[in-house]
Amino acid sequence: MSDQLYQDRIVALAKAKTGAGKLESPTKSARRDNPLCGDRVTVDIRLDGQGKIAEIAHQVRGCLLCQASASALSSIAVGRDAAGIADIRHDAERAVGRETGEAREPFAAFAPVAAHKSRQECVLLPFEALKDALS
Repeated sequence: MSDQLYQDRIVALAKAKTGAGKLESPTKSARRDNPLCGDRVTVDIRLDGQGKIAEIAHQVRGCLLCQASASALSSIAVGRDAAGIADIRHDAERAVGRETGEAREPFAAFAPVAAHKSRQECVLLPFEALKDALS
């Protein structure tokens, strides 16, 4: 696989904009900023009665990697609770080289980021915002 950072799969995730926007009446909302690069992510969630995500939306002011990660996360977050989100975060951590093992889809697309340590936080920022919203 090429180590080119902005591969077609990452660009496609960002363009999909899955979950982009704002929820009308979120159960919880959280914002995270990355002061090093200027990325900002706001995540809105609506939880069901069992603490699982029933609906998710995000607003990203940031780079393509952050946008793609928020879109990928939103595409698989519904139906998961905090433990389920922590499980898929491991896929993102594996993809960017912070954990060993193979990342599952859709986070396997972020494998080129492993070679760019300064950009790894861009991929993980949506997870931080969602973690805050779930706490």
